[in-house]
Amino acid sequence: MGKLMPNEFVESIHHIDPEELKKRKIRGVITDLDNTLVEWNRPDATPEVVEWFRRLRQAGIQVTVVSNNNRERVHRFCEPLEARFIWAARKPLGQAFMRAVRDMNVPIEETVVVGDQLFTDILGGNLLGFHTILVVPVAQTDGILTRFNRLLERIALYWMRRKGMISWTNKS
Repeated sequence: MGKLMPNEFVESIHHIDPEELKKRKIRGVITDLDNTLVEWNRPDATPEVVEWFRRLRQAGIQVTVVSNNNRERVHRFCEPLEARFIWAARKPLGQAFMRAVRDMNVPIEETVVVGDQLFTDILGGNLLGFHTILVVPVAQTDGILTRFNRLLERIALYWMRRKGMISWTNKS
């Protein structure tokens, strides 16, 4: 269960301050797309997400979007942001995470992984030694493939809470 535990839990990406990351010597962010940055069925970034990306860049922090979704979905979202991306990532497997740090030329120790799912984003990041940040899913609904993961996630969170491993609550 320890590999499912995020290092941090925040309400949303907007609670991740680029200047604080910079102070912690973070130079790279690997972020999930669907239900982390925007709702899984929203094709484009919101103005708030655009601003968050701008603030990361201004702080000198590179961003790579790593998504299990298809190329069309991820490309459409990332192209206007001029953001690097990896699609069909097969998270929690590590290849996409390792490709992201290679492409950014940033070591794992200076990179955080941000996502809304324990069994893909957090597990994948933890298995490789990244600092992981779990966010509350942006939407209360999911694509059909994610629904099963959410059920397992609720069970895992319940168990971790009962064992005193976490004190925060998941509002999803």
